Amino acid sequence: MLGSPSNQTLLNTAIFILLGVPGLEAIHLWLAVPLSAMYSVALLGNIIIVTVIWTDSALHEPMYHLLCVLAAVDIVMSTSVIPKMLNIFWSGNGIIGFAACFTQMYIVHATTAIETGLLLAMAFDRYIAICKPLHYQTILTPRTMIGMGMGIIVRAISAMTPITWMVVHLPYCASHVVPHSYCEHMAVAKLACADHMPSSLFSLSASFIIVGIDVIFIATSYSLILKAVFSLPSQDARVKALSTCGSHVSVMALFYLPGILSIYMAWLGQHVVPLHTQVLLADFYLVIPPMMNPLIYGLKTKRIRERVWNAVTNSLPGCICQNSAKEKRPTQLFVMEHNRSIWGAQPKK
Repeated sequence: MLGSPSNQTLLNTAIFILLGVPGLEAIHLWLAVPLSAMYSVALLGNIIIVTVIWTDSALHEPMYHLLCVLAAVDIVMSTSVIPKMLNIFWSGNGIIGFAACFTQMYIVHATTAIETGLLLAMAFDRYIAICKPLHYQTILTPRTMIGMGMGIIVRAISAMTPITWMVVHLPYCASHVVPHSYCEHMAVAKLACADHMPSSLFSLSASFIIVGIDVIFIATSYSLILKAVFSLPSQDARVKALSTCGSHVSVMALFYLPGILSIYMAWLGQHVVPLHTQVLLADFYLVIPPMMNPLIYGLKTKRIRERVWNAVTNSLPGCICQNSAKEKRPTQLFVMEHNRSIWGAQPKK
């Protein structure tokens, strides 16, 4: 049907075939419905966050810059896999080109490495804002923010480029059927005719080092933050601070726990964890955090929520609302998004 043996060989070496969720092919359509809804929410929410922060000069502060970059990374990360995943679930077409597969692999793993770096930077921002409020503007200068951003990107590229290079240069002379919904590193590497362990071990080590270092520093930052919060004299202030910190920690738990479980379940193998469970966890790991981040980090932030609401109400006919550009900003130091007056406010000059 495909022609000569040479054509068959050329076809096999030029493509991979993604299976979706192996063992659950009968419910692919049912899986596509919640996945489509979550991807739509993630896309809309993150686009709103990026647009509001980018266009409102009043939000051009370190915390909001980090939120804006996080939203952009979430858009790239989810868009690199979800449209193809939905195509598999809706139509059963899992064919993906050789170059497209490894490009997708690189983008997914690089953006996850960038995201963990951004979460660390945001924890550091909160630590400075709460524990050293009078030095906030002198520590988190534009130069410092650019340096942090470049460091996060360079670290991700330095870790992911060797991994992808090693997998690309493995020979794929047998099956090209990937038992996954996207070109996940381990799933593709296991198809190689040669020993894939060097690349797999490098991938595991890089993930362990990057995530381990970030989690340690994030935990340290929030421990110091909680120590400062519990020293506040006002119970109201403590409750508000704990509410904000709790929402931030929940975002980090949504990002780290499924990711760590996904990596180690892939290493344990199908005889310990069913393959469909591994694939589903890896799939939803790439859409649930991008969907939740704008809701928890963005719309829970009072200043962003107000500007989104003003934009919506201003767009309605017959509605007269105060323009956010004319809002009078307080002359105190910004410390925490929706309770700035609680910690470290500077006296007016």
